Amino acid sequence: MTRREREKMLSTFKKTLTSSVAALALVIGMGVASAQDRGPNDVVAKVGDRVITEADLAYAAQDYAEQLRQLPPTEWRKVLTDVLVEMNVMAEAAEKAGLAEDEDFKRLMNFERNRALRNTYFQKNIQDSVTDGDVKAYYDEKFADYVGPEEISARHILLENEEDAKAVIAELDKGGDFAELAKEKSTGPSGPQGGELGYFSKGQMVPEFETAAFGLKKGEYTKEPVKSQFGYHVILKEDERKQPAPEFDQVKDQIKQELTVEKFREALEKLKGETKVDLVAVEDAVEDKAPATTDEKAKDAK
Repeated sequence: MTRREREKMLSTFKKTLTSSVAALALVIGMGVASAQDRGPNDVVAKVGDRVITEADLAYAAQDYAEQLRQLPPTEWRKVLTDVLVEMNVMAEAAEKAGLAEDEDFKRLMNFERNRALRNTYFQKNIQDSVTDGDVKAYYDEKFADYVGPEEISARHILLENEEDAKAVIAELDKGGDFAELAKEKSTGPSGPQGGELGYFSKGQMVPEFETAAFGLKKGEYTKEPVKSQFGYHVILKEDERKQPAPEFDQVKDQIKQELTVEKFREALEKLKGETKVDLVAVEDAVEDKAPATTDEKAKDAK
């Protein structure tokens, strides 16, 4: 399995490995007031001899999370209860019909049991083992001597034709205020903000704009219009700096995922090393079950 496949698998795990308590808190916290102060074993409904509990609602909330987002939170509890009632009514009928003894059903149950065990192991032994302290320590080490790429902050005024751009430059030469001219004349979306573009590094702007902007000194504006696919730009370079390290809160979730992926890899390799795994090649299996040839059948007939 490639690293990308493992990371994709981890992403899937993270969506489904929420504990029943956390899922129950989601159901309660999003407007389902009637569920407050109830425990996971409290009964929600009875269907024949079957009992539906708050914990069952929590599990259903995980499975139907996407569908629930399409409904008002005040309806979630009723919808989940209805789903579980219908599920148990049909499950009761399946039991009476003897479907629980069907071989396909047993194979499915074995698969579901193994998946649930895998997910629980992942959550308790891998995901939960990555602490906030681990994440902070990793951040401190990774960004201790961080030196980011060069970036600048700039403003621009976008005009439809070269003549208008030259007219703006002439007004700037006479002492015109760049931000006010941008608000008044720029056709670009940044015009109402005085043409402010914020900080950006190389590779984020179209080449013509980037070359002109990075070629300016701090406080300078372009003395000739800069043509790009969007029109004619007049650019003011306001500041330059090395990109600072990202704030901890900006990257902590990403770091936690990276550390979790790493622990997942380590745990999986260790477990595979401790467990005998025999892979049956498809070719071997087909060969073993291949039908006898005509000659072989004739030989057997003798």
